[in-house]
Amino acid sequence: MKLLMIYCDRFAYKPAIKTLEEVAEHTESREFTNTQVAYIQVEEGDEAPDRQKSIEKKLLNFIKWISRKNNTKNVVLHSFAHLSESKASPEFTKELFNRIEKRLKNVDFEVAQTPFGYFLDLDVQAPGFSLARVFQDFK
Repeated sequence: MKLLMIYCDRFAYKPAIKTLEEVAEHTESREFTNTQVAYIQVEEGDEAPDRQKSIEKKLLNFIKWISRKNNTKNVVLHSFAHLSESKASPEFTKELFNRIEKRLKNVDFEVAQTPFGYFLDLDVQAPGFSLARVFQDFK
């Protein structure tokens, strides 16, 4: 799994192109402020039964850690299949996102997901400080 975390003063999206036929239709735009955006690339190897719990735990802990460092409990989960050539199945990826969202909400985070299976028009306003942009490779 690859993860790019970007702290945003403002993060907004609008669905542009649907890339997966089986997903629900989304047309609404959304906007968030003071939020930690997780650009997540779930890789094929992450689906291995012996890796699934480890990957989920590492992702959850990293999101909580960086969010605390950036003084926010607002998180947006965004599937970003551009950090690696390896891709997990859409079904596995979406299930993982749903579990992470639920677990973060259980510890009082405000969590949203961008529409899964879409290219989005993004509007990102991200400040320039040391922990505003962090990359993590969970091998």
